[in-house]
Amino acid sequence: MEFGKYIKQLRDIRGLSVRELSRRSGVSVAHISQLESGQRGIPKPDTIKKLADGLSCDYDEIMKIAGYGIESKPNNSTSSSSLNNKQLSDIENLFFYELDKLSEEDKQKALEHVRYLRYLAEQQK
Repeated sequence: MEFGKYIKQLRDIRGLSVRELSRRSGVSVAHISQLESGQRGIPKPDTIKKLADGLSCDYDEIMKIAGYGIESKPNNSTSSSSLNNKQLSDIENLFFYELDKLSEEDKQKALEHVRYLRYLAEQQK
């Protein structure tokens, strides 16, 4: 499911207007509207956290829907080395598919984020 449609569906299920979700989450009305209409891509994890809090829903689940596929729970034993080839292929396909949709500035931010994740992975070794 597309991320924006998912957010809209959660918002509708909870009977929240865009303004009310904005008030609860701290994410602007314009940003939420653009996400829901597909005018904006996947937001940063901190924005997703705000939306999860505003919607009173599970952050990890929204992160998965957003395509991050990152478990934030510290006791999670899944690491990139334990992913099978199909999972890695799916991640690569999603990454490159989404990358094409980004502006040059956002591509640079994505690259910086990947470098940061690589740094974190190295620190865990």
